[in-house]
Amino acid sequence: MPDTASQRPQKRLVLASASAARRALLARIAGRFDVEPADIDETPLPGEPPRALSQRLAREKAAAVWRRLGAPTGSLTLIGSDQVAECSGRILGKPGDAANNIEMLMGLSGQEVHFYTAVIVLDDGFEAPRIHLDHTSVAFRTLQREDVVRYVNADEPWQCAGGFKVEQAGISLFRRVASEDPTALIGLPLIFVAEALRAAGFASLPEPG
Repeated sequence: MPDTASQRPQKRLVLASASAARRALLARIAGRFDVEPADIDETPLPGEPPRALSQRLAREKAAAVWRRLGAPTGSLTLIGSDQVAECSGRILGKPGDAANNIEMLMGLSGQEVHFYTAVIVLDDGFEAPRIHLDHTSVAFRTLQREDVVRYVNADEPWQCAGGFKVEQAGISLFRRVASEDPTALIGLPLIFVAEALRAAGFASLPEPG
């Protein structure tokens, strides 16, 4: 009997994000994939809670790229994701430059920050989306300004929500991290994504070489 699975056309896998961190994370578990930045307005709605904001932006990023590509059903699997950081009810954006980064981190000294990382995987458009929300809490240690300045100059993390890169030296700023998926804080919860991709017919790991 012929292997019908091998006769199916290979679906295209697309990451709807301009984030280098998400691209590197997805490369851990996926073979070939394309990157299509969504380029949407990420301004929070009035009174929008952080977790709702992350979910809405993940959906809107996925929808924007899906419409742009116009792929027929069954030819495309698309991943959209967004992360929102919050401290004491205040949404933390991306610092934008070194000076703002230093002040943001100093304001987080001794505080607990919550990160909401939403991801949506579309395999047949929005007929049956796979949706996940990870909540990671980060407790910052008491920070000294000279340490923060040294860190910011080393990692240049001012384009990251919260102003740090946990996958680099940012881990030294914390006294505790609590999460069900350690990759979520970097930007993409791979435990969920790997399961969703297997369900969509992709291999669990990229081919060697």
